[in-house]
Amino acid sequence: MPRHYEFDRSTFSFRKVTRTAGSVFLTVLKYFLVTASLAVVYYVIFALFVSTDTERRLRRENKIYEKVYPQMLEREALVSDAITNLQVKDNEIYRAIFGAEAPRSNPMGGAGFLAGNDSVPSRRIEEYTDAKSGALLQRTAAVEEALLRVFAQAQDGLPPLSLPLADVSYAQVGASLGSKVNPFYKVPSQHNGLDLIANQGDPVFAAADGQITAVVSSRKGQGNYVEITHAGGYVTRYAHLSDIPVIKGQTIRRGMRIGAVGTTGNTFAAHLHYEILKDGRYVDPINYFFASVTPEEYMNMLFMSVTTGQSMD
Repeated sequence: MPRHYEFDRSTFSFRKVTRTAGSVFLTVLKYFLVTASLAVVYYVIFALFVSTDTERRLRRENKIYEKVYPQMLEREALVSDAITNLQVKDNEIYRAIFGAEAPRSNPMGGAGFLAGNDSVPSRRIEEYTDAKSGALLQRTAAVEEALLRVFAQAQDGLPPLSLPLADVSYAQVGASLGSKVNPFYKVPSQHNGLDLIANQGDPVFAAADGQITAVVSSRKGQGNYVEITHAGGYVTRYAHLSDIPVIKGQTIRRGMRIGAVGTTGNTFAAHLHYEILKDGRYVDPINYFFASVTPEEYMNMLFMSVTTGQSMD
């Protein structure tokens, strides 16, 4: 057994003390617990009052996120509103051109409960397949009905879907249909067409097959303009022309030259004022450009026509 000496105060002398294994174990355990407790205390103090570089960086990032998050929510709301407005605009254009509702981008949706599930009972698969088949048949019938309406409208000719100018870019698109600021009087007034900025003398083309029903020469208003009547109740009008090589009553094919860009009438600068009427009512010409340009270019054109607040005539 390990021994050691212990001072005896009663006799003022040292005496030998023999320790058992149990007392040694308890002493070691006591020192171990004290050391472990001190280590925990030191760790807690260090964790609470001393920050590492990573912790300081994370705190700074959290503060930045707290400031940015409300702005991100506002932007997300704006984007959501913009997408909703574009969907509404797309439906309006589709109804105006084809007389039918625009198809959904994903009418049947995803695979539902089948996605990522390899243990679906055969009975449920049969029920799911039967339900999807019925929905597909209904959707097919709706699409067929819409196509029949489109074909019925297109029997006598398509709407004026071609551009009246060659190689029109979105930078040339000005104010469209609606209340716009008049460039001469600087007050809001009704603008019934679309301004297309072009050079003096650029050729102007018919947007669809039809017959010329008006050729007007004037120094006022729309100046020299040509009016073409198309199938389906459509009329197109091309104003502020410099010269007109066609005559009233002449049959016109899509893409034929009917005039040139000019500055006749009340115009702020050389441009083509282009109008479309459907059954006697003015419609937005920009809605009929989608078939002649890329989707990206069309979106830019649509943005320009909506945001331009002043007309050129």
